[in-house]
Amino acid sequence: MSKLLKPTNQVRLTNVAIVRLKKGGKKFEIACYKHKVLPWRNQLEQDINEVLQTQTIFLHVSKGQAAKKEDLINIFRTNDSTEICKEILKNGELQISDKDRQSQIVSLTKDIATSIADKCVNPNTKRPYPVSVIEKAMRDVRFFVNVNKSVVQQTLHVIELLKKEIRLQRAQMRVRILLTGKGANKIKNKIIHLVLSIEEEYWYSETANIICLIEPGNFKNLDAMIQTETKGNGQFELLNLIEMLEEDIL
Repeated sequence: MSKLLKPTNQVRLTNVAIVRLKKGGKKFEIACYKHKVLPWRNQLEQDINEVLQTQTIFLHVSKGQAAKKEDLINIFRTNDSTEICKEILKNGELQISDKDRQSQIVSLTKDIATSIADKCVNPNTKRPYPVSVIEKAMRDVRFFVNVNKSVVQQTLHVIELLKKEIRLQRAQMRVRILLTGKGANKIKNKIIHLVLSIEEEYWYSETANIICLIEPGNFKNLDAMIQTETKGNGQFELLNLIEMLEEDIL
């Protein structure tokens, strides 16, 4: 009696979270561990092997049907399964049950509110809002969490929405800039337009030690400019993010 052979491109997995991406007229799926997709998207998890149950790319995870190599090469322009999995993780839709989706929504809402409380202050008091106040304001503006987007992606959008409901502004960053050499003063004049205010400025010989406030959005540009202008000899250090009143630190 002849044996019934199973297709070699079938792999069956159970108890998985599926991420699906539509590309090139086809649907591709990857099998992930539950509760690992969002930490990856939020950059809390760095090891992709902790996220994926297997690096096999599927047409249907539930059927165990793996995608053909030629389809992957034609559509993704590579047969590197790790890179393909990363693209699907980044741009695909997380397929979860209603119960799991509700749990994700609650968790994401808390994470977004916490992120806003960490990054913003009440401009009148210069203090951050409690997370509970941020959560209430999110409900008042009828913001709906998207489980397929990261906390970072949604936080900036929510901040703009909340400005219509409560007084809110991005917390300023307090940074230290150290410039050395004969061109220190010239470099300072080049970067000063990215600074909101200078709190302290000390010069010793040809070395400038400057403590100032900047907008968070200028941090990367200022860092890059200092490194370029000083040819890597300058120093740029974040001292703190949240503005605080003197009585808060005494």
